[in-house]
Amino acid sequence: MKLKSALPLAPLLGGAALAQTATPELNTGDTAWMLVASALVLLMTPGLAFFYGGLSRTQSVLNTMMMSVVSIGLVGILWMVAGYSIAFGPGGNPIVGSLDNAGFNGLAGQLTGTIPSYVFAAFQAMFAIIALALISGAVIERMRFGAFVLFGALWSLLIYAPLAHWVWNADGWLFKLGALDFAGGTVIHIAAGVSGLVAATVLGSRIGFPRTAHVPHNVPFVLLGAGLLWFGWMGFNAGSALAANQTAALAFMTTLIAPAAAMLTWLGLESLRNGKPTAVGAATGLVVGLVAITPACGWVSPLASVLVGALGAAASFAAVQYKTRMKADDSLDVFACHGVAGIVGALLTGALAFTTGSGKPWVDQVLIQALGVLAAVVFTGLGTFILLKLVSLVMPLRVPANQEIVGIDVSAHSEQGYSDSETGLGAPVFVGGD
Repeated sequence: MKLKSALPLAPLLGGAALAQTATPELNTGDTAWMLVASALVLLMTPGLAFFYGGLSRTQSVLNTMMMSVVSIGLVGILWMVAGYSIAFGPGGNPIVGSLDNAGFNGLAGQLTGTIPSYVFAAFQAMFAIIALALISGAVIERMRFGAFVLFGALWSLLIYAPLAHWVWNADGWLFKLGALDFAGGTVIHIAAGVSGLVAATVLGSRIGFPRTAHVPHNVPFVLLGAGLLWFGWMGFNAGSALAANQTAALAFMTTLIAPAAAMLTWLGLESLRNGKPTAVGAATGLVVGLVAITPACGWVSPLASVLVGALGAAASFAAVQYKTRMKADDSLDVFACHGVAGIVGALLTGALAFTTGSGKPWVDQVLIQALGVLAAVVFTGLGTFILLKLVSLVMPLRVPANQEIVGIDVSAHSEQGYSDSETGLGAPVFVGGD
């Protein structure tokens, strides 16, 4: 394999590993692990559909889940057409890659590290897919399905792919500065969280918000989704080592520890504030812990990952409480859970990378991480606002009021999640109190 082909791996494998793989050969063990890891990450998006679907209202559950499902089809194709090449195409500049790999041209028979380039491209496709699906949680129950699809196509190609190039490609300007993002804290979670908040602001609040509570209609769905997300996240983080090695083992371990710490932290804070721990709180806490450890999972020790999970959960919990004072109706707290936890995780990556001997001196690394966070916030925030305004010139972003009140499953898909005789599943749960 040519060294040039290995360069996109540099931020994931680390400099030492790259030096050792100057003349790599296909490793069947690494390839087998990465095929499994890719499949694990793919499962995360249906898992997210259950997580978001359970948190939505009965009459909008299918539309909520469909926003995740359609992301698989939409981004899966776009990643092949141009997304991968924009992010990882050779011969690009610090801002964007080339189109040399458009249509996956030139990947046949090639290696990326010790795995086939097709496998690397597929693994990265799963990341791009779930990044878009995450945004949908901020706009459910009111955004037109067609508008979401058009916006998602533009966002995937014009925001996600360039940001991935900045951070993960050897030509990217943040990579050259030394920014650390092992598995997507900046590229996926900060980007999705900020974009979700901007989209929620542009769309406006749901009818009745905040006077009318929009309570989860199916908490077992929420727990099922959270479990599938944790299962798939093992491939998400440990797979980002791109090999079956010690780094993958470290990432696997920290992906177990940090969410556990985050879930306990969330439940403790919830008990102190409301008097009772909740199932939704447990699911939310573990997901927040997964978000926080994502950028750090291969760079910090297992003991340090406890701190990452606990602080990420505390920050997100505070952000959720503050939400009621904000005018933006971020329906499922995408910014609080992904944006805030992603920012905390990115900064703690810089502060705690020394625990594994990674990165620059911690003050320098934190400053680099902060610059990366600022760049991601500004780029994704402005970019999302511009794209939504462009889409609004083609079609309305929001469904009519009558469709929003009765739920948009029927108007958007001519389907219902439950028949009238099954509406017992849609009974609201009681949050807090007796």
